Amino acid sequence: MGKTVVVALGGNAILQSGQRGTVEEQRENVRKTSASIVSILEAGYRVVVTHGNGPQVGNVLIQQEEAKNLVPPMTLDICGAQTQGQIGYLLQQTLKNELLKRGYDKPVVTLLTQVVVDAKDPAFQNPTKPVGPFYTREKAEKLMQEKGYIMKEDSGRGWRRVVPSPDPLAILEADIIRDLVERGVLVIASGGGGVPVMRLPDGSYQGLEAVIDKDLAGEKLAREVNADLLLILTDVEKVALNFRQPNQVLLDRVTLAEGRRYQKEGHFKAGSMGPKMEAALRFVESGREMAIITALDKAVEALAGKTGTRVVREG
Repeated sequence: MGKTVVVALGGNAILQSGQRGTVEEQRENVRKTSASIVSILEAGYRVVVTHGNGPQVGNVLIQQEEAKNLVPPMTLDICGAQTQGQIGYLLQQTLKNELLKRGYDKPVVTLLTQVVVDAKDPAFQNPTKPVGPFYTREKAEKLMQEKGYIMKEDSGRGWRRVVPSPDPLAILEADIIRDLVERGVLVIASGGGGVPVMRLPDGSYQGLEAVIDKDLAGEKLAREVNADLLLILTDVEKVALNFRQPNQVLLDRVTLAEGRRYQKEGHFKAGSMGPKMEAALRFVESGREMAIITALDKAVEALAGKTGTRVVREG
């Protein structure tokens, strides 16, 4: 059996910038994404897929609020579970079709995943995770005043609603995901960072209103299923220092020491590359082989060492 890679899909894998998020748009994006994932399988890897849900869960929240006089609104953790099913269904069906087209009868399954967090995580007092659509400053101020939203500017792209994003501590379903991978199943898990839950004193679990960062949850998933590699797919081919500045430098290889230094120097924005680089560094710090950050359409090339940014230990 080949190496196991956890593939963390960025938002562009499901919804492109400027799109409305129709079923047709998302299905076409997922079709292209599935072709890249199946190519990774053809290269000899066992694959676990995880994905974000920021735009989708934000849209579901809007639907809940707009229809609250007709049907009871659901809490944020249930909205997150809903988007796990929604996106998982699109990925699962499209991946299966792509596999069949290439002559593989490989099983694909989406597993609704719960992720344990600390109810006392400071993130609950300082929401930072962007969800839903982008707004102008004027519209954001109006929403904050009228609806009580917490809104923040997102990496120069506009204003978005933000919700708590606690650190993932454990994947509740890790054992069964690991078993499925060993059986040769292509698993989609921890979608949208997983449903955040806390463990109560009696050992039971309860959902919390938050959205876990999908890259950090993907890193935790990768460790708990004993993955060899973490592949973070986004909309840029390589990580950059001084991003989009005249002195921009593209990075081919980053050691742990270099990565931590670049973080302190402020090169990686919280709403974009920040959590991706943090996830990559955590994975390699845990003793795993390597993490790679690259563009969705460069996945196979990056695994072959031809492109992307490779995060490695010293030397």
